[in-house]
Amino acid sequence: MLLSLISLDDSQITIVTDAVRQWCCEKKLDIDSIEGRRAITVAIDLVQMDIAQDGLFVELSKQLDHQ
Repeated sequence: MLLSLISLDDSQITIVTDAVRQWCCEKKLDIDSIEGRRAITVAIDLVQMDIAQDGLFVELSKQLDHQ
């Protein structure tokens, strides 16, 4: 997971962490939980697929709700 973050630039890392924090807050989960770590992995994948910044949280929620 952390190795994947290395491939992102600073702004992409901020986008990922903001979306994951928002998702974890909504779900009342700790970002260091298994679900939080899974959310980070999914968010990194989405950013690498060029999902728009403003749509990342929505897409992240969709992906995680289906798993």
